[in-house]
Amino acid sequence: MNNMILSINGLAKSYKDFTLKDASFEIEQGTVMGLIGQNGAGKTTIIRLIMNMINRNGGTVKVCGLDNINDEIAVKNKIGYVSDESFFFYNTNLARTAKACSYAYDNWDADKFADFLKKWELPEKKKIAALSKGMQTKAMLAVALSHNPELLILDEPTAGLDPVARIEILDLLRDFVSDGKRSVLFSTHITGDLDKIADVITLIIGGQIRESMSIDAIEDRYAVISGANSKLTSENEKYTIGLRELNTGFESLILRENLSKFDGVSVKNPNVENLLTFSIWQNRKESSK
Repeated sequence: MNNMILSINGLAKSYKDFTLKDASFEIEQGTVMGLIGQNGAGKTTIIRLIMNMINRNGGTVKVCGLDNINDEIAVKNKIGYVSDESFFFYNTNLARTAKACSYAYDNWDADKFADFLKKWELPEKKKIAALSKGMQTKAMLAVALSHNPELLILDEPTAGLDPVARIEILDLLRDFVSDGKRSVLFSTHITGDLDKIADVITLIIGGQIRESMSIDAIEDRYAVISGANSKLTSENEKYTIGLRELNTGFESLILRENLSKFDGVSVKNPNVENLLTFSIWQNRKESSK
C-alpha cells in the first residue's frame, strides 16, 4: 500500500533569472517535512507548483495518488494551504470568507472554523484589512484546517507571530499529524521551529534539491566540528563543508565518515540551521571558483 501523501518527481520551472531543476521528493503519511533554503532558492516556486498556481516546464506532482493538474479539484480539497502573504480579500470579513469556503470545499466544517475563531480571538465581522499580520496568519490557518485536509502546506506561517502564538501553531501541527494519516510541508526561515517538530528536512539551494532526509539521518550523516586554526591543515581542509575561519578558530560541517581526519576538535550533532548555513556557505565557495 502506498503511504505517500505527496510525491514530486522531476519538477522543473524556468524563469529569466532562475531555474528549478529536476526537484524530486516524497512525504509519507504522519510526517512533518521542513523545506529549507535561502531566499530565492526555490521553496515558494515548489509550493506554487504543487498548488498549480504557475505553469511548470516538466515533472509531476501527486497528492494522495492524484495528479495535481488532471485531478485539480479533488487535490485542492485534500490540501490546506497557508501562503507567505494573506490570500484574503481585505474589504471582506471572516464571516463572509467562511460562507465562500462552504461552497468551495466539499468537507467544509463551519463548527470547526467557529472554534478556531473563538480559540484565537479572531473577530468574525471585522474587516480583514483591520486585522494584524499575526491575526491574518491565524485566520488563514483556520481556513486551511477547517475543510479537513490530508496535507497541510505552509509557506512561512510563523513569520510575524509572537513567541506564544508560534508555540501554539507548532502544537497544532503536532496534533494534526498525530493520527499517522495526515502530513505537513512546512517552509520556514525559523529553523528552530523545525528542530522542534520536523521529521524530515528537504534542503534546496539554487533551484536544486541537495538533501531530503530524516532528522535522525542528518545526525548520522553529518557532524559540526570546531577547534583551533592549527588543527586545520591543507590535508583535512578538503573534507570541510562551508568552512568558517575566525581569529579564534574554525568551525565546519563535515561528513561523520571523515571525523578521523581531524584531531583535537570539538564535535557536536548538527541542527537544521547548521545544515542550512554551512551548505549555503559551501555553495558560495564552489560558485566563486
